[in-house]
Amino acid sequence: MSQAPAVTPVDARAPLVLVVDDDAAIRTVVRWQLDHAGYRVVEAEDGTYALRSIRDDHPSLVVLDLSLPRLGGLDVIRSVRGGRVGRSDTPIIVLSGRSGEDDRIVGLDLGADDYLVKPFSPGELAARVRSVLRRSSPELAGEAIEVGPLRIEPASRRVRRDGTEVELTPKEFDLLAFLATHPRVVFSRSQLVDRVWNSSSEWLGEATVTEHVHRLRLKLEEDPSRPRILRTVRGVGYHLVDEP
Repeated sequence: MSQAPAVTPVDARAPLVLVVDDDAAIRTVVRWQLDHAGYRVVEAEDGTYALRSIRDDHPSLVVLDLSLPRLGGLDVIRSVRGGRVGRSDTPIIVLSGRSGEDDRIVGLDLGADDYLVKPFSPGELAARVRSVLRRSSPELAGEAIEVGPLRIEPASRRVRRDGTEVELTPKEFDLLAFLATHPRVVFSRSQLVDRVWNSSSEWLGEATVTEHVHRLRLKLEEDPSRPRILRTVRGVGYHLVDEP
């Protein structure tokens, strides 16, 4: 008896995509394509379950059908963009059988990031997911970023220094990836708290950033006391540079 081909597991640290559609066959096709592209996938069959997943699973992106039972897709977009569930800036790609221009305009006006009409090419959908993530959260787009001796791989959330893998905590990686996607841009501690921790400095404390920068330097710099990659601009903040 022949064995089924081995399936390469998706990295547990890859971006998470929520697929919302009441058609199980479509969800299966989309899941297969996104798995193949290296993303993790969760599913919901209606708008109510979609909001629950957005709240509990914190997806990096949502693929959303408009014609859903219990709660329609447009209402899901309103809830997300209104800040009533999850992150209000969570990227959303509308996937719908409604091809009329009015439906497309309403979806985009409510805050959808892209619109794909059924029937669709699964490969095109994966490309749209990658493109939207690149625009909205470049650190999640999946393309490797090289800064000096560092190679940062957002999809697998791995970092290598001169070819050797460096173990980072999830938030250390988030901070490094964010700075890597904004090379030479100096960010204050309060800006990093807002952009990386999605919080306010009053609640979290800017010392959290200082501690994470210190730990990153210990892991990435040849001489942490004289950092050449993750540098401080005195009185302003931090930035990542790719030259000695």
